[in-house]
Amino acid sequence: MRKKIEEALDAIRPYLVADGGDVELVEITDDLIVRVELKGSCQSCSMSTMTMKAGIEETIKRAVPEIKSVEAINLSLA
Repeated sequence: MRKKIEEALDAIRPYLVADGGDVELVEITDDLIVRVELKGSCQSCSMSTMTMKAGIEETIKRAVPEIKSVEAINLSLA
């Protein structure tokens, strides 16, 4: 499962890197929640919430449908 998630992140990574950001897989919990860390400009970008939901989470769930959700450990939704 970890390998499939890493491959999904590798598929979206070039788009993040092109904008000065990146993403790193931190953990997969026992209840199938993926935790990632946004890096570089992705941490403070005003579009980071959209990137998480429409980009990263969608890509991971397409690759590994049993994943329940994807969370960024360093993204404030306030």
